[in-house]
Amino acid sequence: MRVELLDYLLPEQAIAQRPTEERDGARLLLVGADGVTHHRLTDWVSLVPDASLVVLNDTRVRRSRLRAQKSTGGSVELLFLEASASGPSTQLWTVLAHANRPLRVGARLELGPAHFTVMGRGASGELSLEVKGDVDTEAFFERYGQVPLPPYIRREAGPDDAERYQTVFAEQLGSAAAPTAGLHLTRAMLRALEDRGVRVARVTLHVGAGTFLPVRAVDLDDHPMHAEHYCVGPALAEQVAQARERGAPVVAVGTTVVRALESAHDSARPGHVQPRSEQTRLLIQPGFQFQVVDALLTNFHAPRSTLLALVSAFIGQRRCASAYQLALAENYRFLSYGDAMWLPRRLEVDSLDPATTPGRG
Repeated sequence: MRVELLDYLLPEQAIAQRPTEERDGARLLLVGADGVTHHRLTDWVSLVPDASLVVLNDTRVRRSRLRAQKSTGGSVELLFLEASASGPSTQLWTVLAHANRPLRVGARLELGPAHFTVMGRGASGELSLEVKGDVDTEAFFERYGQVPLPPYIRREAGPDDAERYQTVFAEQLGSAAAPTAGLHLTRAMLRALEDRGVRVARVTLHVGAGTFLPVRAVDLDDHPMHAEHYCVGPALAEQVAQARERGAPVVAVGTTVVRALESAHDSARPGHVQPRSEQTRLLIQPGFQFQVVDALLTNFHAPRSTLLALVSAFIGQRRCASAYQLALAENYRFLSYGDAMWLPRRLEVDSLDPATTPGRG
């Protein structure tokens, strides 16, 4: 797919800097085969088909943004992504760093009882950071860290973000970013779904900071997709199988759920998933054949992003671009703290859709 097809003008004022006053207070754009309609997020419960299986991502966001001191003076902002190795008194973490000058290999940093040493630099600019000392890193993050708000939110994280940049069903600690479609849902909404006979299930996909990286390649096939760890358990595999037996749709709350379910697709049984716990680098773009997910609740995504490519694959690039332009004209709020789209089913892609036309570039 030509990446230029994922580009659009996103005005700064359209990017939500704060969540709505109420968690379920966002607007909802429904994009269906017959056109587009405007709703409130609270309407979504009644829009989900009866007997559906709604799948949530139960990952929990770490307070993994920290500000450490350089041994030479000055400070550096660190975003801890994942631990790559650990020993009795040392741990090795992959981090992103923001400083006035790039950190060199061997640079030393300090914060509280922890001492850090830069051990290497990756091709995408990420650092390998050694953490020395008797440090319980999760407790350390809770004491010294901040909520890692995305870079397009132009403010420091505040006390309210500790709650609002976390879903009400977050359990499995490990994300560097929130699964943002799930931020809209309340416990009352989930109870209302279950009261209607809708089943609610959970998957885990730990969102990496790579989710915010724009695609710089000319063709999406040349984009080095970031890896994220996911876990589809036996219970979820059985729930998907039961949904197939009763002819009910599988509804993904967020693109992270789509990636996890489609990564775990059981090729021997179309529409089913296998229990898996592994890394995925699945890149979904127009032309992708969805096997598991039938409907999608998602936020509005950044230009030239793999998330926008996924939505374009689900409903077609032309239809997706048209919906985004309408949302901008109607003053919908975009990105993590913004409004949402409801895509009640996968839609046939126009054979003339340029995103699916053979040929590269």
